[in-house]
Amino acid sequence: MSGRSESSIPSPERTAAVLAVSPLPADRVRLREILSQGNWKLHEASDCCEALALLRDQNVPVLLCERDPADGNWEDLLNATARLPAPPSLIVFSRLADESLWAKVLNLGGFDVLMTPFEPEEVLRVTFAAWSRWQCEFVASAAKGATRTGRPEAVKAAPPEEDWLRAEREIRTRSSPARQSARLDRQRQGAA
Repeated sequence: MSGRSESSIPSPERTAAVLAVSPLPADRVRLREILSQGNWKLHEASDCCEALALLRDQNVPVLLCERDPADGNWEDLLNATARLPAPPSLIVFSRLADESLWAKVLNLGGFDVLMTPFEPEEVLRVTFAAWSRWQCEFVASAAKGATRTGRPEAVKAAPPEEDWLRAEREIRTRSSPARQSARLDRQRQGAA
């Protein structure tokens, strides 16, 4: 760690949830190590369906997603979480992060892109910024009685069960076992 003091690490005052989605355990372990330096509670999922199951039951302000989880991609999660009253700020991470990925993530409504291997200060800075934006967009407006959807108490409302089931079905349909296996092989080769 650099010479920065621990008090300069960007972190919320109270514990805030973050969900990391990656088929690679090493990515999730590294994020756990980095985020343990702040007031972050890390939830972990190895694929999109596991992430959606967790998001169905938990309010998560920040979603860190590997570019290509085993059963879909970051766009699948962005589209599925858009159905939430307070969608998490989505940060995509990849070993192959470039300007075109960054532009696509931002243009489609994601928050930012991180390159792996992770730089701890960058992960903490971007995660805090994503959490701060989520706070401003949803918590502040909910305190006033409505979110950008105009529905009172929307931060606490859950999406209809049919929406979640439809999102999971869409991801499973597009994700054949052969496609999942090929994607995992590519990811393992990139990690080596």
